[in-house]
Amino acid sequence: MIQVLLVAVGGAVGSVLRYLVGVAGVRLMGPNFPWGTLSVNVVGCFVIGVFAEVISRRFGGSAELRLLLITGLVGGFTTFSAFALDAITLFERGATASGAIYMIASVGLSMAAVMAGLALMRALI
Repeated sequence: MIQVLLVAVGGAVGSVLRYLVGVAGVRLMGPNFPWGTLSVNVVGCFVIGVFAEVISRRFGGSAELRLLLITGLVGGFTTFSAFALDAITLFERGATASGAIYMIASVGLSMAAVMAGLALMRALI
C-alpha cells in the first residue's frame, strides 16, 4: 500500500508542475504552439534520465525512492518520459528491433487511438 501512496504523492506533484508549465508556456509564448507540452516532454525526458542513472545505478536508491520520483513525480509530469526511457532501455539491451517496433507502435497506435476516440465521440455527440 505504501508503494501506491508514493506514486500518488509524486504523481500529484508532477501533475501540478505540468499544469504550471503549461500555463507559463501560454503566458510567455502565446497559444499558437504547445510550448508548455513540448517543454514538459523534453524536461521530463532529461529528468527521468538523470533520476534513472542517479537513483538506480549510481547510488542504489530504494524501490520506494524510484516509485516516488520516477514513476510518480516524473510520470505525473509527463508520461512521454516513461515511453522514452523504455525505448532507450530496449536499445541499450541490444534489442534494436524491439525498440524500433515499440517506438513506432507507441506513436502510431497512440495517434490512431486519439483519432478513433475523437471520431467516435464526434459521431455520437
